[in-house]
Amino acid sequence: MTVIELPQWITILGNFGFPIAITVYLFVRFEKKLDKLENVIIQLSDVIRDTRKG
Repeated sequence: MTVIELPQWITILGNFGFPIAITVYLFVRFEKKLDKLENVIIQLSDVIRDTRKG
């Protein structure tokens, strides 16, 4: 990599690196929330099943 290519790489990282990093961060957060939601739905189905037996 030469000194002339450095500004091009900085531009590429600025245009693509930051959005990719934000996307990965949001996907990780979203995945955690989906796991919590899945657990709550399972608990809710258990409560409904127990209520119907009762």
